[in-house]
Amino acid sequence: MHHSRLYKKSILAVALGLASQHAMAAGFQLNAQSATGLGRAFAGDAVIADNASVMAKNPAAMALFKSSQFSTGVNVLNTSIRVKDVTFSGSSVEDAHNGEGTLVPNIYYVYRLDDTWAFGAGIYSNFGTKNDFPDNWGGAGAPTANQLGGVTEIKSINYALTTSYRLNEHLSFGAGLDIVHGSGKLQRNLGGSGTTELTNIDADGTGLGWNAGVVYEVDKNTRFGLDYHYSPEIKAKGTVQYGLAGTNYNEVILPLPSFAEFSGYHRFENSKFALHYSIQWIDWSVFKTLDARGSAVDGSDVTIKNYQWQDGWHYAIGGTYYLDTAWTLRAGYMYDTAAQDQVTSISVPDSDRQWFTAGLSYHFHEHHTVDFGIAYIMGEDTNVTEAGATGTLTAVTKADAVETGIQYSYSF
Repeated sequence: MHHSRLYKKSILAVALGLASQHAMAAGFQLNAQSATGLGRAFAGDAVIADNASVMAKNPAAMALFKSSQFSTGVNVLNTSIRVKDVTFSGSSVEDAHNGEGTLVPNIYYVYRLDDTWAFGAGIYSNFGTKNDFPDNWGGAGAPTANQLGGVTEIKSINYALTTSYRLNEHLSFGAGLDIVHGSGKLQRNLGGSGTTELTNIDADGTGLGWNAGVVYEVDKNTRFGLDYHYSPEIKAKGTVQYGLAGTNYNEVILPLPSFAEFSGYHRFENSKFALHYSIQWIDWSVFKTLDARGSAVDGSDVTIKNYQWQDGWHYAIGGTYYLDTAWTLRAGYMYDTAAQDQVTSISVPDSDRQWFTAGLSYHFHEHHTVDFGIAYIMGEDTNVTEAGATGTLTAVTKADAVETGIQYSYSF
């Protein structure tokens, strides 16, 4: 069915959900776990452990703390999504420019029991998207916006419980559970009068994932970290209406991508400068199909979309300069590869992205630290060809953003 394409990537967000925002990494991945990490393009985040937010990346790194830790903050995403050079069935359609600012909070606590054990709890986000087109995009007689643009909104949250164990002076291990709850809205219709509904989704669901990691410390200046996050299959329930007949289904089934990261950190001997880096793999190819289960008519299932997404990669490098006992400076660069391959969409624009970041910390008391981070995220122009219920759309999409963050940390 042609209109299944307009359903595909947006309903995907319904199941996975997150804090309401545009996805600022490839696919639906979001990098907003901390202001500290933002300032260094999240390079070395699985092993640096400069505050409690490290538990979101690698639970084993909690073993590096000498005391209990608390951290909380908020990142602000200001997005700019442009859809230009648009045609629908050969007719020109006006450009669209969507964007807004969204707050993405986070909070973490790490309790250091003794020299061997530490435990953590956190609330943060890993995935999400939001992209709403104007109701009248393309004019009253043009079906483009409602078929292939429409409303795509997601809200979700990740609850994490973790623990770490220090085996010896060189080796530490960690593991944890992730409870992911998401909800979202998706609306599509044939446009014009808006009387023929194609898709109406208002659903939410919860899934259970897990994570594990290891840290190896060569010496006080050099260490490496490796972590793996297993993401669950989400079963989203609620209003799930699909197709011209408006068939109701019980739930939508969506597997989320697992991901793994390797990080390194090296502070040069007798120097105030440290170099750090990360390579992350994201299993976006897990999206083989998107299925709705349990038709209210006959109990049958339907495959909404056969996916052709590809695995994604992050490559990040950063530097930290320990200016003095009060100030720490950071900078970083990340290259983030697209999850979408041959199949593209205007509702979820995706491309390779470059991150240019900077940040700083101010240690205003022995136990208190405030962190600031900023990133300019630059996407590439992407050619889109997408089939709707009554025609085919072509366009060029580009998604850029500025992300800022502020964070407070306390060391007990």
